[in-house]
This record gives sequence, C-alpha cells and structure tokens, in this order.
Amino acid sequence: MPTERFQFTGEGGHQLAAALELPDGEPVAYALFAHCFTCGKDTLAARRISVALAARGIAVLRFDFTGLGSSEGDFANSTFSSNVADLVHAVDHLRATRKAPSILIGHSLGGAAILAAAGKIPEAKAVATIAAPSDPAHVTGLFKEHIDDIRAQGEVEVSLAGRPFRIKREFLDDVAEHELMKDITGLHKALLVMQSPVDDTVGIDNATKIFVSAKHPKSFVSLDHADHLLTKPADALYAADVIAAWASRYIDAAKPVQTSSSSEEPRRVVVQETRKSKFNQIITVGPHHLVADEPVAAGGEDTGPGPYDFLLAGLGACTSMTMRLYADRKSLPLDRVTVTLKHSKIYAKDCAECDTRDGMLDQIERDIAIDGALDGEQRKKLMEIADKCPVHRTLTSEIRIVTKAVD
Repeated sequence: MPTERFQFTGEGGHQLAAALELPDGEPVAYALFAHCFTCGKDTLAARRISVALAARGIAVLRFDFTGLGSSEGDFANSTFSSNVADLVHAVDHLRATRKAPSILIGHSLGGAAILAAAGKIPEAKAVATIAAPSDPAHVTGLFKEHIDDIRAQGEVEVSLAGRPFRIKREFLDDVAEHELMKDITGLHKALLVMQSPVDDTVGIDNATKIFVSAKHPKSFVSLDHADHLLTKPADALYAADVIAAWASRYIDAAKPVQTSSSSEEPRRVVVQETRKSKFNQIITVGPHHLVADEPVAAGGEDTGPGPYDFLLAGLGACTSMTMRLYADRKSLPLDRVTVTLKHSKIYAKDCAECDTRDGMLDQIERDIAIDGALDGEQRKKLMEIADKCPVHRTLTSEIRIVTKAVD
C-alpha cells in the first residue's frame, strides 16, 4: 500500500507534516486520524490503525500537530483550540486535493479534538474516539504538580513521557474554557466510543460521560486489557477492524470492483511489503485486503496471520466447504463443521507411512468436529470426503511452481 507524504498549512501558518495511507485500489472512503497529546502521526497506534484501515480500502490522513514530529512551529504556542483548527485545515487540504473525510478518528486528546472539530466538517458521517477524555482539561493531570508554577510564571518546562515540553498559561486557559459536552450533545453524527476498562491514563468514566451525552446513533466497544497507547499490535488491529465494520453502515462507500474478468478465471493474489515493520505485508485478492506478518517470537509484530497460518486456513476452509457441499447434496443433517489445524516439522524416520526416510518432514494435523444428528456411516463418509477437498489434493500431489522476475 502506498503512503503519500506531504505538507499543508496549519492554523498558525506553519507547514504541518502529513501522511496519507492509501489502499492499492480506489478508496471506498477517506478518514482523518488525530493522535494523542504530545504524540505524533507515527506513533504505533496511529500508524497501525491507519495501515490496517487502508488494507480494508479506507484511505487515512494523519499528521503532526504544530510543533510535534516533523511539523513546523513551537509546541508551547499551541492550544487545544489550535489543534482543532489544524484538523479543520487538514480536512480543507484533503477536500481540495482528493475528497473530504467521511470518517473521523481520534486517540486520547486527539479524540476530544475530533469531537470538537466534527461540527465543522459537514462531510463527516461517522466519528470514532479511542481512550478520549470527556473534558480537554483532563490532560492537565499529566503535569498537575506544575500548574501553579505555570499560572504564576506564564510558562514552565514539564516532562511528559520522558520528553521536555513547554506549557504556557494560555494552554491552561484554553482547555478550561472549552465546553466539549456541548460539541458532543450537538454532534448529529454516528459516534463510536472505544475505551479500555484498565486504562490508567484516561479512566473509563470519561467514555461513560461521552456516551451518555451523545445522541443516537451511538455505539460503545470495550478494548479489554488494552493500555492507553494501544501498544500491543493486536489491540490496534482490533480497533481498526471494529471501526471499519462499524463505519460501513454510515459511509457512502462504493462497492469494491471485482478484478477478475470472469468467474472462470483464477483471481490473482498480490502480496506486497508495506515496510511498516520487518515482515508486514498487504495481501490483495480481488476486492479483498488482508494483512500478513510473523509472530513476535519470529521477529515480527503479529499484525496479521503468518504464511503457514494462511496455508492452514486455506486447507481448513476448503475442507469445511467440501463437506458442506456433499452434506447439502445428500440432504444430510449436518449443522456445522469445525476444522482445527496445526503445522509442525517431524523427523522422517518417525513417520511409518511416509516414503521419505531421512531428514525432516512437514506435518499438518487436522482435527474435524462434525455437529449434527448424523449416524456413524454418515460421519464416516463425511470424513472420507474431507480428504477429497481440492486444496488437500493439491498439497498431497506434485506441485509445480513457476517463478520469474518482472520489472
């Protein structure tokens, strides 16, 4: 998936650094992502969620607020209101160059900023917040021991997440004056509130206040066991999956175009590195977008299934489908098939029925659970049919792989 990097002019006239994650094909929708306080567009959560949404066909714009990351300006001169204005400027740029976002996403204080900016973005139909405070002033709790000094001196350097930042009195005044509840009650857009019950930075009571204050349509999803910054890849990917599925009800997304010219022609599978991590790949199969990776133990970030996971999934799906086709054709009372698979390496000498006697062999263990009021003979026949699935036959036959280099 391509990443388009550029700059646009923010509220203070500074050039703000932006990244637009694009799907391989025409986007079904555009989204704007607002990062957390003192974070940046390339934090793990922002990057992982944006890439995952792009894999699902949604283009995502994220950028560094004034004075952060690669953006110009002095962070000390920024306020919550200037961040909201920067979000509106980002939408203006996207509207002028591509298309205004129909989805708005905000993480932590970025979630509060998104809620405040949503009313100024008429094209937006769906708003999603992740670990957002119900009051922008909540962020001052991160440096509460310095508040009196900031008010007395006008400006004080504080340490946030191990980095120095200068906070001015104007910032305190700005967050104190902003009435976010008014923005939430007057939102008039679909709202998704996502929050972890164990978040020790922004408590779940904030999500409750946002959710209760908002009018329908609204949804709440608990990010169980996730930390505030969604540092675990699985948490960020889960958030992206939920946002994509939820937003599809509200956005005017065009139906993805089938790339195959006919149903008889095999669909091409395209696998491409994203370069977002060591092993992360985007897989395109016709209108479908998947993510592949390796587990953390193998040097990856576990942002998606591994190559052998996909191999086992293909065999398992084919097995279940083949059994279903047979059961329906024979009018068997088959309720459900569950196929559980595992891949491993074994010593050839330990396999009595194998022709190979030396070295190591690949072994796939396939356990099949058959639910339904079937007799013993029917179950036996279905197990025989399992070995006749096309993928099973492919894996147990001679395979010819033709590889060539292309420009």
